[in-house]
Amino acid sequence: MRHAVRVLVLAFVGMIVLPGSATAAATHLTQAGDDRPVVRVGTEGVYPPFSFHDAETDELTGFDIEVIKAVAKKAGWRLEFVETTFDAIFTALEADRIDVIANQVTFNPERDAKYGLGTTYTYSRGVIVVKKGTKGIKTLADIKGKTAAESITTSWADVARKAGAKIQAVEGFSQAAALVVQGRADLLINDNIAALDYLNTTGKDDIEIVGNAGDEVSEQVLAFRKGDPLLEESNKALAELKADGTLAKISEKYFKTDVTVENAGDVDVSGGRAVRSDTEVIQDAAWPMLRKALLVTIPITFISFAFGLVLAVGAALARISGNRVLSAIAKAYISIIRGTPLLVQLFIIFLGLPEIGIKFSPWTSAILALSLNVGGYAAEVVRSAILSVPKGQFEAASTVGMGYWQTHRRIIFPQAARTAVPPLSNTLISLLKDTSLLAVVTVTELTRQAQFAAANSNAYLPLYCVAALYYWVMCVGLSTIQGRLETRLNRFVAR
Repeated sequence: MRHAVRVLVLAFVGMIVLPGSATAAATHLTQAGDDRPVVRVGTEGVYPPFSFHDAETDELTGFDIEVIKAVAKKAGWRLEFVETTFDAIFTALEADRIDVIANQVTFNPERDAKYGLGTTYTYSRGVIVVKKGTKGIKTLADIKGKTAAESITTSWADVARKAGAKIQAVEGFSQAAALVVQGRADLLINDNIAALDYLNTTGKDDIEIVGNAGDEVSEQVLAFRKGDPLLEESNKALAELKADGTLAKISEKYFKTDVTVENAGDVDVSGGRAVRSDTEVIQDAAWPMLRKALLVTIPITFISFAFGLVLAVGAALARISGNRVLSAIAKAYISIIRGTPLLVQLFIIFLGLPEIGIKFSPWTSAILALSLNVGGYAAEVVRSAILSVPKGQFEAASTVGMGYWQTHRRIIFPQAARTAVPPLSNTLISLLKDTSLLAVVTVTELTRQAQFAAANSNAYLPLYCVAALYYWVMCVGLSTIQGRLETRLNRFVAR
């Protein structure tokens, strides 16, 4: 039993330390010969034309991305981009997961009191967008009691909420537009530039801008933590970029006018991203999605399952041991894991623990959460498989002088494996699909890559069908392996 506990402890250490060490080593290699400070930039990657992935190269690009790159060049920073949902982006800033937000953060007094907001680099107007042909919605006074599709932490959600609208939470503009078109929401309020880009890129006329969301001009800024010296460096760089015309040049590239000054003129995005057919969208997105499946989804699945299986065996042995303390700890662990959602566990590990000084990299956080989750669910599978072995096997092993661990390794585990393989295979398949939640810890896997492509093209059905196809193929592969393993384990079973 002591040996089993030792293995369990080593698994924990490996799960926490090794991935972190690998990350540190990688960081060291990228910094060799480069003494510029690394600044982590939080952005969505699904908010065209400000932050999105190029359809052909899959590279992160957009107006905000080019602005922050220009700021970094002036300030002497080296950038590291961290992509996450907007609703999690300020939490990531507070948890020291990122250093600056470059994602059209609108200035308002509440944010200014809590964060370090830089000088304005974009001026725009909020607009009300509805499904084409909708009657009775023209101004903010008309939206009371209506449903607005908004990212809940944005200033646009605040505008809609103050006007009396009910908020339907979404992750970005493209999802909001889809809900409006489908009739699941009555309207959305967002930046006029984002709305114009949607109309230009999709080539559709299923939504329309019906009016301004108030008379105020909104000002967009870079957001830092309060008191961060990076704020002053950023403001200085932005002033220089305005003076030398760099900001105007970037703006002209995207909007054919200078949105970095107030009331510069009408925005024109007609020269931006071209309309693409569903076939072209799938062709552009298929390989990036497959690459994420091969390099992120599958490795995280198998690493987490391996660690989780070690935890499951340790917890199962503790549950059936005569040691009341170990048994109680195992019961509590299993109860907590099975009684809380995986998504909440991911939030606690990635965003909650940094508040008490415990901080893991995104990959380590993902593997830790998934491993703990697998361990909690698989522990009961392993326990029942062990208990299915007749007690006489234990007694026979003891008679020939086998010790506790030797008995389990040579007698009990081989027999229990035959019983445990089918349910453990189901756990592995579920784990593979659970990796689709990892966007909340800023890990870009298969599903998140599909979201990038969908936000860029608004072709939800074909792209998510491709993602579903990839998951199905992987699950079929796992089921095939399961069948062969069962056949192998049943070779010597008497019939």
